[in-house]
Amino acid sequence: MSDSATSGQNVADTDGSHPGAGDGTRAVRAGLPEPVKHEPTLPGPVFAAHFHLPGEPTGPYTYGRDENPTWTHLERAIGELEAPGQDDVETLVFASGMAAISSVLFSQLRTGDAVVLPDDGYQALPLVRAQLEAYGIEVRTAPTAEDAQLDVLDGARLLWIETPSNPGLDVCDVRRLAEAAHARGALVAVDNTLATPLGQRPLDLGADFSVASGTKQLTGHGDVLLGYVAGRDAGAMAAVRRWRKIVGAIPGPMEAWLAHRSIATLQLRADRQNATALKVAEALRARPEISGLRYPGLPDDPSHKIASQQMRRFGCVVSFTLPTRERADRFLDALRLVEGATSFGGVRSTAERRGRWGGDAVPEGFIRLSVGAEDPEDLVSDLLRALEVSAG
Repeated sequence: MSDSATSGQNVADTDGSHPGAGDGTRAVRAGLPEPVKHEPTLPGPVFAAHFHLPGEPTGPYTYGRDENPTWTHLERAIGELEAPGQDDVETLVFASGMAAISSVLFSQLRTGDAVVLPDDGYQALPLVRAQLEAYGIEVRTAPTAEDAQLDVLDGARLLWIETPSNPGLDVCDVRRLAEAAHARGALVAVDNTLATPLGQRPLDLGADFSVASGTKQLTGHGDVLLGYVAGRDAGAMAAVRRWRKIVGAIPGPMEAWLAHRSIATLQLRADRQNATALKVAEALRARPEISGLRYPGLPDDPSHKIASQQMRRFGCVVSFTLPTRERADRFLDALRLVEGATSFGGVRSTAERRGRWGGDAVPEGFIRLSVGAEDPEDLVSDLLRALEVSAG
């Protein structure tokens, strides 16, 4: 990884897929239609349950549960970020990240199959596990760190990777795991939510599916629920598309349009947030009351070596632990620039004590901090002030 990537600056690509192949250029132009005189550069949302369809039902748009022109622009935009210049990659958008996750798992797995999940991943995965097991699917789990999922991979149909993991920020070697899974005949899906396509491209690392919640940093304003799946195997993606049609887990046209609009600023937001996250992590590292500080961008972070080999940006999330639940609550109450909220990736910084939900294997004082786009000096000052206030 270049120094520019480590510092959060733009990383230019050399794939030649666009006259200007930098991340900023790609983000602001991704998915736009060819210019037409007197037409908007980004067409507005198309609100349609049905379309004019005389004669034989041929063509791209027939019914609103199947396709929508606003989805098409967004899907092309995400595909251009996930796999620049690769026309064989298909992207499908969903009503939420969980809808996207479910579409892969339940379209690819059958009764009697085995799937490998991380045991330190997104909080809803235990709910998914229960449903998979109810359908007669064997679920195996292992930690993200040290590529531990390799130990339970034999005979599995699908390997599900979450890297960096949420909320612990462990990282695994995607390429190594994908090669091992494919050698055993397994498919590989990577939850790319925390990294975003500007931080990591799972398909280029060997994954069959890149899956993410667009609710988080991809759209970045905390006003859209969205998910997507990208993949290049036509048969596998046809099954995902069929699942979306059956379940009806489709995004509204307004949400899809807002998401596409927001992607234009992704590179600006990601670079600002990532650079500030590193400054926050460096400032917190010096505090004696903090333990378990994690940020993959820190050179001494346990995940840094692998992360620097496969990630182009390290994300906007910093995690750490305060001595007690009470201290953590006082710290959160004392913050002025950081909102108490779940989720992450927004332009306004948020934080929460993850133990309040009861689903993550974390200490009671564990804090997940999502760094926003505030001035770095202001945010660091607020965090340090809150630590001082909460000590009393």
